[in-house]
Amino acid sequence: MAKILIVDDAEFLRMRISKMLTAEGYEIVEADNGAKAVELYNQVHPDVVMMDITMPEMDGLTALKHIKALDPKAKVIMLTALGQESVVLEAIKSGARDFVVKPFERERVLGAISKLLA
Repeated sequence: MAKILIVDDAEFLRMRISKMLTAEGYEIVEADNGAKAVELYNQVHPDVVMMDITMPEMDGLTALKHIKALDPKAKVIMLTALGQESVVLEAIKSGARDFVVKPFERERVLGAISKLLA
């Protein structure tokens, strides 16, 4: 099954997504900031990355650019709060393939991943 890297500084959110995806058979790797995400991406080469935009150390937008520089074919879904539309546009221009607005629905998350893995 596919390997998913979940990147968010909120542990409860990583746990919630991880539980949801593990139940669907996905293998999960977690990072709590963008710097760790870039490092982990390089080590484990996940099939999909789900990444928050606002995080300490390195934000999701900067991490996205680093990951796309490492692997132009990287499949990244940005997790965003309402009101971050301009940042989402920047993320899409920088190579993000999709975005999910928090609080998210299970079907939306699973649909976004399925679409990228198809």
